[in-house]
Amino acid sequence: MKKETEKKATKYQLVRRRIEASPRLKALWTCSNITAIDRMHINDHGPVHVRIVIRVALRILELLHAAGVKLGAYDHGLDYEDARVIVLLAAALHDIGHAVHREEHEYHSLSLAPLILEEMLEGIYQEPQKTQVMAEVLHAIYAHRKDVEPLTVEAGIIKVADALDMEKGRARIPFKVGIPTIHTVSALAIEKVEILKGKEKPVHIRVRMSNSAGIFQLDSLFKEKLARSGLKDYIEVSAEIEGEEKKIIERYAIE
Repeated sequence: MKKETEKKATKYQLVRRRIEASPRLKALWTCSNITAIDRMHINDHGPVHVRIVIRVALRILELLHAAGVKLGAYDHGLDYEDARVIVLLAAALHDIGHAVHREEHEYHSLSLAPLILEEMLEGIYQEPQKTQVMAEVLHAIYAHRKDVEPLTVEAGIIKVADALDMEKGRARIPFKVGIPTIHTVSALAIEKVEILKGKEKPVHIRVRMSNSAGIFQLDSLFKEKLARSGLKDYIEVSAEIEGEEKKIIERYAIE
């Protein structure tokens, strides 16, 4: 019965099950958070971040596909389901390099990812499709680096989704937890990030804030990442204060 169920499952479903069941991958996510939270005392880059990036990335991919946007997977003769696998794996693996160090973590992710990719794809993909998927995932991991322009829609999606993990203190700008700076204050101002079908463009990103300081998150990080993602023509962004503007800190002093 189990084998019959596995045969009926899609490639995406099989890969997702392997991600969820992989002790090695879970260990790397935990190690990444030990580096970020325990040793550097900055915001997390572990399993919660990964889950958020996966959710956001797949939603953006869905909307772009529905709008007929050409995906990088098509260059290899792969299809939409393969593109979903690429985005899923790239989102799951993009930050595992933090297990080594935050500095140049994209390169560390690239060195760790191939072993995991072999584990995730073995028996699900045959050659040359297996190597094609791996190449696209590695490109997306590398291209989430701030100064790199993605060459595929899937890679651009990872860059954008990574930056959108900013709700309620979860900014992607590294900040020292508990210290009142514009980074912490602006991060705490973001209440909700919604990925919606756009009116003028395929994707509408709506950001709801409790305080106008949240604009800093969009202007200092997300604006640049969107500009370098290759997806600017497909994504519209709006931000608004929800209800009465809330006070985030009582007092700030330079000692």
